[in-house]
Amino acid sequence: MNFSRAARRVLAACGLIACASPALAWFDEGHETIAAAAYSQLTPDARAAVGRLLRLNPDYAAWTAGAADSERDRIAFVHAATWADDIKRREDFARGSLGGDGAHAVDNIGYADRRMHAYWHYMDLPFSGDGSPTRPAESPNALTQIRAFAATLRSNAPDSVKSYDLVWLEHLVGDAHQPLHATARFSRRLPAGDNGGNQERVCRAFVCGLKLHAFWDGLLGDSNAPRDAIAAAARLPAPDAARAAEADPQVWFEESAGLAREAVYTPAIGDGEGPFDLDAAYQANAKAVARDQAALAAARLAHMLNAALAK
Repeated sequence: MNFSRAARRVLAACGLIACASPALAWFDEGHETIAAAAYSQLTPDARAAVGRLLRLNPDYAAWTAGAADSERDRIAFVHAATWADDIKRREDFARGSLGGDGAHAVDNIGYADRRMHAYWHYMDLPFSGDGSPTRPAESPNALTQIRAFAATLRSNAPDSVKSYDLVWLEHLVGDAHQPLHATARFSRRLPAGDNGGNQERVCRAFVCGLKLHAFWDGLLGDSNAPRDAIAAAARLPAPDAARAAEADPQVWFEESAGLAREAVYTPAIGDGEGPFDLDAAYQANAKAVARDQAALAAARLAHMLNAALAK
């Protein structure tokens, strides 16, 4: 339901903290959980390769500080899944934009690239429930980059570039399975699109004002400790084997966009900014969808890396 104007003002005050951080796709625990589950499915060859490549990341020492020698590769792999979001908070990386970055929007030069490439994190397949005009997803996007980075890992490119592409792949495969990183809804009240659910606000219990996108980002947890992610990964459901073996990233985005229409917007999210109330049934279903998507993302990431990094 929609809340009254007075209720929105009161409840929004309760949600200010939750609304303050920018949408980052799955929060750190989500990305790390997917990575931890994927690592357990890597072949010995792939584990050796990712361990070697991740040592070239400038944050490797910080990621593995205090870790036992036998656990460094796993811990680094789990941490690396958040690197593409971590750089959004750093002053030594330029935010830029798709138009502003121009030809550099598709750079693949390794860690010398100091652009955040925020537009690499999603591919907004458009839809409208009321016949409003839509616009196609811009490019480059998460799909183009997953394909490009996977191809680089299979190539004879320098390890310094492969290391960069590996950490981006870890992140973007996770992003592909967050439904709101795969779609944008266009409507009469939001004719320019809702930016993957960032234009709608939602209420749950006594917290109101949270972005719909951020609600979905947080469904897998908000810890940034690798040990928590490793434990959460062990509790994920087993994915359907046939779906887990699907290797075409285009299909992943189409599946996620379908889930957005079926499980994110229907039936709770009406037209406009809201806020819209998320009842217990919606939240329980969202949690189940997120866990299923995380399990799929992990299996597909492992399949991709096993194939790309085989001797």
